[in-house]
Amino acid sequence: MMPGERAAAEPRFALKASPGFVERLAELRGSLALTTYQAGKLIFLSAADDGAINLFERDVTRAMGMAVFDGGRSFTLATQHQIYRYDNILRPNEVDQRGFDAVYAPHVSWFTGSVDAHDVAIGDADRPVFVNTLYSCIAAVSDSHSFRPLWRPSFVSALVPEDRCHLNGLAMEYGQLRFATAAAATDSKDGWREHRSSGGVLLDIESGETIVAGLSMPHSPRLHGGKLWLLNSGAGEFGYVDLKAGRFEPVAFCQGYARGLAFAGDMAIIGLSQPRNATFAGLPLDALLEARKAKPICGLAMIDLASGELVAWARIEGEVKELFEVAILPGVHRASLIGFKTDEIKQVVSIAA
Repeated sequence: MMPGERAAAEPRFALKASPGFVERLAELRGSLALTTYQAGKLIFLSAADDGAINLFERDVTRAMGMAVFDGGRSFTLATQHQIYRYDNILRPNEVDQRGFDAVYAPHVSWFTGSVDAHDVAIGDADRPVFVNTLYSCIAAVSDSHSFRPLWRPSFVSALVPEDRCHLNGLAMEYGQLRFATAAAATDSKDGWREHRSSGGVLLDIESGETIVAGLSMPHSPRLHGGKLWLLNSGAGEFGYVDLKAGRFEPVAFCQGYARGLAFAGDMAIIGLSQPRNATFAGLPLDALLEARKAKPICGLAMIDLASGELVAWARIEGEVKELFEVAILPGVHRASLIGFKTDEIKQVVSIAA
């Protein structure tokens, strides 16, 4: 047993899945990666050969946005005041003595300071770009400063640490900044908080124009299958945007505050959270759940894109109450992560070919 394995083998939460969840997980031919900033964890899930679920979790303080690249061999991860790059140190088709075919080790870290980084994407030269929520902008990492501003909404008049509009989501297209989501088109310190229920906007980064208004705490804009999808989190909705009409089209109801969105073919995988403080109170989701006599859950929903049907789900119980990101590690059967709390980080050494 390697140092740090005990923490991964004895998770302090439970995962309960619906019939069919493991089968759908197996169809991914990869692993799911989940982040939770409330509990401070990065979690890997995959289908085991015996029909069970492989689960690995590692403590990562305020784990937020995550961007996978290089065919799943690398990813970047936003945390409390750093953005890390992790790489799989195993060779293709190699499996270590514990049965892992991916061992992700940290190799680069950019110190951003506590800027409340949300979504992360991959820019030029495989360097991270990220939503800098505190400064209401999209930024690139810098080798000599905390960040380099790339873009901010036209309605934000100054680059100051005031979270003026709660910019949170980012979609890239062909390696270029394309769409962003914000909780409101406001320009004062925490101004968005008074407009959480219906002030949300989807923004065109190229033109600076607002494509859709009247959303409720939108998150996770993603391009897939020729459509722009997003989560209208405060209303419990998953759907796509009719870009020509400038209209959001709901496809499915989400039994929880939705954040984190990934796709596998004709299926969407959505992260669900339990609303837990004043930021989430008084949103349309509250009344919709009450009307359905349902309680919000923390977990995953797998949605058929054509029908909007919930085809499988998993519920997380215990210390994890919310999720932020959902990502797919393609081709990874069973993944692990090198942590910082034990001697493990000193013992794992890899040599470039």
